[in-house]
Amino acid sequence: MPIELWPAIIALILLSLAPGADTLIVMRNTSRGGLADGLITSLGICSALFMHALVSAAGVSVILLQSASLFSLLKLAGAAYLIWLGIGSLKQIRKSGQSLSASDTQPLTFSALRSFREGFLSNALNPKTVVFYMAFLPQFIDPAGNAISQSLTLAAIHFVIAMAWQSLIALMIHRARVWLTNPKVERVFHGLTGGLLVALGAGLIIHRA
Repeated sequence: MPIELWPAIIALILLSLAPGADTLIVMRNTSRGGLADGLITSLGICSALFMHALVSAAGVSVILLQSASLFSLLKLAGAAYLIWLGIGSLKQIRKSGQSLSASDTQPLTFSALRSFREGFLSNALNPKTVVFYMAFLPQFIDPAGNAISQSLTLAAIHFVIAMAWQSLIALMIHRARVWLTNPKVERVFHGLTGGLLVALGAGLIIHRA
């Protein structure tokens, strides 16, 4: 590993470990549909990193930051999506009391396409990721080389780090599934994750105002 990449790797590790919307969505979906739900959600989240890398390399991120209207639209779209996910989690509170009335062998609700889409959009519409990639990637790109290939290389490193961390989170939530399916615990879990997602979205809107 080239020594000049280590600062980038350390920064990407810290970014991946920092709690945020991605962590909450992986936890929420793992609780909803099991380990596969959480892993596919993480795959969607991490796949969006390549889009951010391409956007940054092409300079579109700079255009977004320089255009107040476009950046505001991006923030609103991301905020609305987080709030929508949070409301969906809060709606699960009413259903939590019924979780033990059905057979324990009943299959969990899971759709790979839905999980991937939710993960991808949550990251693709996150303006903080746009800002990070716009500010971060140029620090580690050699102007004499191919900017796109270098950006994608850094995104691939970020993909591996983030996917590993989020998969670990999904595994831990899955292991605690028996405890989480207790109606009272499940209501608290959905309430916390849903409330935090709504708060994150609302915070983006308030910050914009």
